[in-house]
Amino acid sequence: MHSKENNAMKIPAWHAMEADVVAARLATDPHAGLDEEDARRRLERYGLNRLPPSRRRPWWLRVLLQFHNVLIYVMLAAALITASLGHGVDTGVLIAAVLVNACIGFVEEGKAEQSLDAIRNMLSLRAAVVRGGKRLDLASEELVPGDLVFLASGDKVPADMRIVGGKNPRVNEAALTGESNVVEKTVAPVAENAVLGDRTCMLYSGTLLASGQALALVTATGSQAEIGRIGTMLGQVHGISTPLLRQMGKFSRWLAAAILLMSGLTYLVGVFWRGHAPSDMFMMVVALAASAIPEGLPAIMTITLALGVRRMAAHNAIIRQLPAVEALGSVTVVCTDKTGTLTRNEMTVQRLVTAQRIFEVTGVGYAPVGEIRAVDVPAVEEDKPLVQELARAALLCNDAELRQHGGDWLLQGDPTEGALLTLAMKAGLDPARETGMWPRMDVIPFESEYRLMATLHHGSAGHGRIYVKGAPERIFEMCDRQDDGSVLDADYWRRAAADCAARGLRLLALAARDVDVAQRKVQFADLEGGFTLLALVGIIDPPREEATAAVADCAGAGIRVKMITGDHVDTARAIGAQMGIGRNQPALTGAEIELMDDAQLRKVAPHIDVFARASPEHKLRLVQALQAQGDVVAMTGDGVNDAPALKRADVGVAMGLKGTEAAKEAADMVLADDNFATISNAVREGRGIYDNIQKFVLFMLPTNGGEGLVVVAAILFELVLPLTPVQVLWVNMVTSGTLGLALAFERPEDDVMRRHPRDPEAPLLSWLFVWRVVMVSMLMMAGALGLFLWELNRGAALETARTMAVSAVVAAEMFYLVSSRYIYRSVLSREGLFGNRYLLYALAACALFQGAYVYWAPLQGVFDSTPLRAGEWLRVLLGGFLLFIFAELEKAGIAYWRRTRGAIFTSYQGPPASMA
Repeated sequence: MHSKENNAMKIPAWHAMEADVVAARLATDPHAGLDEEDARRRLERYGLNRLPPSRRRPWWLRVLLQFHNVLIYVMLAAALITASLGHGVDTGVLIAAVLVNACIGFVEEGKAEQSLDAIRNMLSLRAAVVRGGKRLDLASEELVPGDLVFLASGDKVPADMRIVGGKNPRVNEAALTGESNVVEKTVAPVAENAVLGDRTCMLYSGTLLASGQALALVTATGSQAEIGRIGTMLGQVHGISTPLLRQMGKFSRWLAAAILLMSGLTYLVGVFWRGHAPSDMFMMVVALAASAIPEGLPAIMTITLALGVRRMAAHNAIIRQLPAVEALGSVTVVCTDKTGTLTRNEMTVQRLVTAQRIFEVTGVGYAPVGEIRAVDVPAVEEDKPLVQELARAALLCNDAELRQHGGDWLLQGDPTEGALLTLAMKAGLDPARETGMWPRMDVIPFESEYRLMATLHHGSAGHGRIYVKGAPERIFEMCDRQDDGSVLDADYWRRAAADCAARGLRLLALAARDVDVAQRKVQFADLEGGFTLLALVGIIDPPREEATAAVADCAGAGIRVKMITGDHVDTARAIGAQMGIGRNQPALTGAEIELMDDAQLRKVAPHIDVFARASPEHKLRLVQALQAQGDVVAMTGDGVNDAPALKRADVGVAMGLKGTEAAKEAADMVLADDNFATISNAVREGRGIYDNIQKFVLFMLPTNGGEGLVVVAAILFELVLPLTPVQVLWVNMVTSGTLGLALAFERPEDDVMRRHPRDPEAPLLSWLFVWRVVMVSMLMMAGALGLFLWELNRGAALETARTMAVSAVVAAEMFYLVSSRYIYRSVLSREGLFGNRYLLYALAACALFQGAYVYWAPLQGVFDSTPLRAGEWLRVLLGGFLLFIFAELEKAGIAYWRRTRGAIFTSYQGPPASMA
C-alpha cells in the first residue's frame, strides 16, 4: 500500500543539495576522493556494487508445480481409467499430453526468471576512480558511496552519482526515463520534488554518457541505486494469471466436480435402486466418466495457442508466454510508452519560423525525403535563398553524420542534430559540398551554461561567418536584427515560440554573423551581440501514422489507450492530441501521482489518458490501479524502468528493436518492429483465439454430454449399454479429437474488432452456452439411443445396434462441427461451409476413420463393430443432418432475440463497440 508517509523513508535528496554539501554529507574530499582505508570500510558496510542474485525455486519444485492444475488432474484421472481398461495407446497419449504441457510451463518459467539477470548485466564493468588523489582503474563492483569517479564520452555510468564538475556532460537516460533526447547535465542543484528525468545534476547507474566529461560523487550502489531499486521492485512484483487460465481453472474444477457427482449418483442408482451388480456398475460408471472427460481439451488449447503464436509472429509479434496469446483478446486498457512505440524515435523538423514566412516541413525520420513549403501563402522564388541560408546554418553548426545503409538512413550523433542535418538535405544542400565551401575553422561545443553551440567558417568568397544554434531565449539576447534585415521584433518571436511550444515542438534558434576573414578563433566574447536571427526551428519525435490508425482501431474495439511516458508534459499532451489520446483532458504528472495514495489513484487513473514524467514506481502503481478497477491491462515499454510494470501487467509488451533485455525478459510479448499497430493486430488475433477455444468447448461438451446421457439413460431405464467404454474412447480420442482440431485454424471473424472487450471475470460458459450444450447433448443422445433401440426392435444384433449408435454420434459430431464454425452467425453461406479447408480435411479424415471402424476387420475385432448397409447409413446421416438444422435454427432464434431484446444471455461479449 502506497502512502504519502512513505516519502519520509526515501533516500536523501542528493539532487537538491549543493555539491559541497553532498561531499560533506558523504564525508569525502571533492578533489582527492576517499582514502583506501575508508573505501575498504565502506565496502564492508555497503557491500559490492552489484545486484543480489534472485531467489529461485529449486528445479524439482518447479517441475512438480507444473502438475498442480485441475485440468492436469482430470487428464491423469482419464489416464488411470484407460489404463484400467487395458487401453495402453490412449493412456500413452494422455500421459504424453500431460508431460508436454509440463515441459512448456517449465521452460517458459525459466525464461521469465532471467529478467533480473538482464538488469544485472546492465551494470558497467570498470570505472575510473580518484582515491587519495590518485586516479585508479577499478572494477565497478568495488565502488562505494563517497567515491569520486571520472567519466568520459561513451562511458556507462557505474553507480548513482551527484555531479560535482566536468565539461558539458550529456547523458542518454532512455533506459530509465524513456526520453529519446539526450539530457544536458549541470552541477547546479534542482528542486527536491523534481522527478528523475528532471534531476539534471545526477547520473544514474546503467545510463550512458553520450558526450562531454563528468566528475561525480557516488551516492548509491548496488540495490540502493535507482537501477537496483527497479530490480528489487521487479523481484517483488508477482505476475498475475491470464483471464483464460482463470476461466479454465474454474471451468475445470466445475467440470471435474460435475463428472464425479454424476458418476457417483449413477453408481448409487444402479446398485441400490436398479439392483445391478457393483462390478457391472463400476464398468458402466467407467464408461460414463470416459465419455464425459474432455481428454482433448488441454491438447486443443495448447495447439490453438501455438497456432496463434505462429500467426502473430508473421505480424511481428513474438509471444514469450503461450497464455498471453489469448490474454490480448481480453485487454480493456493499453498503457503505452510514447517514444519509439507511438512515435518513431527519430527527431524530425516540422516547422520553421522566419520573420517573413512560416514553413512546414514534410517527411519524417532521418531520410531526406520531403519538402519545405510556406504555410497559408503561395511559395515564391525569393523564399529559396532564405531557406537555404538557415538550412546551411543547421548543417554547418552540427556534429552529427547521416549515412545511407541499404534503404535506411542511419544517424551517428545527437538526434536533434540529425534532424537539422536532414532538414538541410531536404532544402537541397549537399553536406559534402557545403563543408567543402565553408570549412570549419573553430568551434565552441555545446555548453550547458550558455545553452548554445557556435562554429566559425571561412567561405570561398573570402569572408568569414559565425553560425550559432541554441535555446531561443539565449539566441534572442545575441541578435539585434532578423532575417529580412529589419530590427529584431522580440514580441513576434516570443509569440512564435509560444505557438510552437503549444504544438509540442522542441525549439532551437539559428543565427549568423559575418566576421573578418582573418579571424581564426571563435570565443564567447564574439557571441555578445551583432547576430541576425535566421529562424526558429520546431522539432518533434513524430507519431507513427500506422500507430495513429491503430489507436483508432483500439477505440473502435472498446479498448482505451493511455500514454505513460517519462517525457515532458507539454510534449506528451501534444503527441497524445495528434493521435486521439487524451484530447480535451488534463494530463497527470509524476509529481501529482506522488501526492496521491492508492485509493485516490484508483479513482483518477481510469479518467486520465496522458501521464507524463512518470517514474518506474508510477508506472507500476498505475497498472495496479487500473487492474483494481477490473481492467485487463496491456503495458508497453522498452526501458529497464518499464520492467516492473511489464511484469505486473496482464500482458507485458516489450520493444524488440530498441528495447532493453530487461524489458524483453519481463514481457509476455515482444514487438519485432517496435510498432503500436502490431498490438492492434495482436489483439485481433487474441480475440480470434479465444473465440476458437470457446468454439471448441461448445463443440466438445455437447458431444461428450450426448455420450454421457446415452450411458445414464441406459442405466436409468435398465437398457443394454449402447456404448461400451472402449467405444466411448474411440469416439472421444479418434473422431472428436480429429474434428475439434479443425476449429483451431479458424480465422478471426469479421466483427471481432467491433466488439467490446469481454468481461474477464465472466465464466467460460454463459447461460446461453449452457442452454446450447444441454440442447445439443439431448439431441445427440436422442439420435444415438433412438437408432440403437430402433435397430434392436428390428431384430438386429447387439453389435450392429452399437455400431449404429457409435456412427450416429460421429455423424452428429461431423454435422455439428460445421455449425460450430460461428457461435452466433449462420454457416449457410459459401464462406461458412467451405471457408476453412482444415475443417474439410478433418471431416474427410473422420469419415475415413469411421469407415475403418465399421468395415476394417482388425478394428472390428477390437471394438466389436459390424458392417452397415446403405439404408442404415442413410438413417445415421439423417440424424446428424437434423441436429445441424436444429443448431442453425437455434442460432437464428438467438440472433433475433439479440436484435430485439439485447444480449441479455451473453456475458461472453457485449454488443459491437460501434453501437455503444
